[in-house]
Amino acid sequence: MAVVVADEGSLAQSVTVSGPNTIINMARSPNGRKFLLMLGAAAVIAVMAGIVLWGQKPEYRVLFSNFSDRDGGAIMTSLQAANVPYKFAEGGGAILVPADKVHEIRLKLAAEGLPKGGSVGFELMENQKLGVSQFLEQVNFQRALEGELARSIQSVGAVQAARIHLALPKASVFVRDQQKPTASVLLNLHPGRTLDQQQVSAIVHLVASSVPELSPKNVTIVDQSGNLLSENNKPAGTNTLDPSQLKYVQELQQNIAKRIESIITPIVGLNNIRAEATADVDFSTSEQAAEIYKPNQVPSSATVRSQQTSESSNGSGAAASGVPGALTNQPAPAATAPLTTPPPPAAAGTPGAPAATGATATAATPTQRDTTTNYEVDKTIRYVQQPMGGLKRLSVAVVVNHKRVVGKDGKVSIRPLTDIEKTQITDLVKEAMGYNKDRGDTLNVVNSPFAGNEKEEIVKPPIWERPEAIDMGLQAGKYLAIGLVLLILYFKVLKPLLNKLNPPPLLALSDESEGPVKTAQELEEEAKPMGIHPHSYQQNLEAAKDLARTDPKVVANIVKAWVGND
Repeated sequence: MAVVVADEGSLAQSVTVSGPNTIINMARSPNGRKFLLMLGAAAVIAVMAGIVLWGQKPEYRVLFSNFSDRDGGAIMTSLQAANVPYKFAEGGGAILVPADKVHEIRLKLAAEGLPKGGSVGFELMENQKLGVSQFLEQVNFQRALEGELARSIQSVGAVQAARIHLALPKASVFVRDQQKPTASVLLNLHPGRTLDQQQVSAIVHLVASSVPELSPKNVTIVDQSGNLLSENNKPAGTNTLDPSQLKYVQELQQNIAKRIESIITPIVGLNNIRAEATADVDFSTSEQAAEIYKPNQVPSSATVRSQQTSESSNGSGAAASGVPGALTNQPAPAATAPLTTPPPPAAAGTPGAPAATGATATAATPTQRDTTTNYEVDKTIRYVQQPMGGLKRLSVAVVVNHKRVVGKDGKVSIRPLTDIEKTQITDLVKEAMGYNKDRGDTLNVVNSPFAGNEKEEIVKPPIWERPEAIDMGLQAGKYLAIGLVLLILYFKVLKPLLNKLNPPPLLALSDESEGPVKTAQELEEEAKPMGIHPHSYQQNLEAAKDLARTDPKVVANIVKAWVGND
């Protein structure tokens, strides 16, 4: 029995394949099969590398969205200059970057002033062309002013975007034709954000102060839902609820309850007191004018305002005397001494005195005297303006828990407050709330045991329903699937291909009827006990050539066995 040791490489040199150079012919030849196996192994390795790279692909998140085309181009240029990978989403309305670089890139772009926003400011005036008309200059100035105001309003925390329309009338030399400018502001607020009345008023005054001769009453603010935020045009005297008034009442009530709880808590302990206050606040404004006259006072204590005195008399000298008739025209007779001296006459007006007669009586002179005195009249004029927001009445309710007492044995028991303790708490509450009996304030302090503060058990969702668990499971499943696919590709595809590329040498029998083909290792193990040493590669090659020349039938059988054995 002739034995020939050969391998695929040695016989491939003596066997030529005829026919077109196709994949079928290549698969039939040993070199072609090696090439195809190497190509398949390379393809499998490439697939495995692609799977690994796909598993390590970074997660992308939104960097900016809802930006203008100009800002989008500037952002793309900055990202390309920084070698930052990016991609678009939402139809080009958002730029995505790796999740671990979002905040860093935002800070860098903010340092460059990006995004600038859809509105333009006074930089629009920098690109003025020579020969621009006055109308175009005015339009550009108005656009720049609107853009600057929009940027200023967007700096408010709750405002996401703002748009302003200014109506600036043309100046006129006629006073009756002059018109005041007006402004309309459209605000786009962040989701879940609102503006209180003070913030709205601040925006109104910001716009009004930035435009000459613009009154705050002519500024209208509307949000993205069409709600009117500014109520400057509300007619005076309308009976509508003011949010600021309601907020003032709530803050007043909360402040009173907080003061009560803060002063009683050190006495009864934490969570052992509850206080609520109800304030009746008068927001009406009133003015009162009063003119009061006091009753007449005593003249001696009154103040003299003016005094006028007039006096008149009806006489020009001494009264007429003598005997009427002709005797009055005659000279007086000679004087004669009386025989007796008469008694002196009595004073006029005394009882028993004779009336003056003849020449001894003097006639009375008629006199009239008038005196007018004016005194000051007491008058009080009072103008009273009642302030808005006055507290009309205050009602407070306080509930105090029973007192905890620790016994000698360490057991804790509760007991109601004594009358003295309750009186002390009531007095403290009155001082804290500003109790006023004349105002009609009421206070009610109740001592009652509190119900058990049982915490509501929050039912946690199962671990497979939690977002963090779902995210972790997806990541773990992703890497597990990648590892499983790599193992399958290696053991089922790549390793068999590598084994076929480097198969062990075969030993062929001289006759196909003598038995199956044995490997060189099996023949070597059988030959060692008999003292047969295996030949070298060159000796085997020469023996195969001699066999092919002397007995081509054996060589044909060997090749046929190889082809039938893939």
